[in-house]
Amino acid sequence: MGRGRAKAKQTKVARQLKYNSPEMDLDSLQRELAGQNPESSWDDDEADTEYGDYSDWNDEYGQDKRAAR
Repeated sequence: MGRGRAKAKQTKVARQLKYNSPEMDLDSLQRELAGQNPESSWDDDEADTEYGDYSDWNDEYGQDKRAAR
């Protein structure tokens, strides 16, 4: 079987993208561009560091704890 079916599907998708415009949530876009994203309101300073997750693990299972066993 040739690539006719795949090419037809690609043509259909390309045509939909070209002629059909999706609805845009301009308020959400404006909030995102302004840096006011209420969904990410949690603040964890340690998670922002490069080794934040590792430091939690190290506190619990680190070499200092193993040496004491």
